[in-house]
Amino acid sequence: MGRKSSIAEEDLIEALSRVFRDTGYEGATLSSLSQETGLQRASLYHRFPGGKEQMAREVLGATEIWLAENLFEPLKGDGPVDLRLEAMTRKLDALYSSGKQACILNMLSSASDHDSPFAEAIKRIFHALIDAFASLVEGQGFDAAEARARAERVVVLLHGSLVLSRGTGSQRPFERFLETLPDELLGRR
Repeated sequence: MGRKSSIAEEDLIEALSRVFRDTGYEGATLSSLSQETGLQRASLYHRFPGGKEQMAREVLGATEIWLAENLFEPLKGDGPVDLRLEAMTRKLDALYSSGKQACILNMLSSASDHDSPFAEAIKRIFHALIDAFASLVEGQGFDAAEARARAERVVVLLHGSLVLSRGTGSQRPFERFLETLPDELLGRR
């Protein structure tokens, strides 16, 4: 059976994302990217003349758009805060496959920021995530400094729970994070 000669844009970005989320930038090879997308290397280079770096940049761009549409905007939306948090929690659970999937921001981060071609995009996305959480918390009557501190803590807990879940082979750390997310943000105990 021959390889696919084309793939829908959304499916292509999702397939590339899976490779980068599983292996990181350095670990992603053209062979693995080709195999996951079902495209020949030449087809990948035709679509991404900037090579693997362009592929990773487009995955980051798609991630940023997804986060804006599925997390940032809904958190700012109308309606009861409990329902907004519940919807956001479901989206986080789906994005990270219930704790089985690593975060693309982590997997594309370099040990030293100065040599990462993705450092600015990653910083921008993390700041937007923190800002979205802080805005929600501030909207519930907390002062700006406390709201920011709570938001930063939640982002730390989110990513720590993902690392712990993958490292232990158990989804439970991520599940516990999702369960405690409203309390971490809004101090409900």
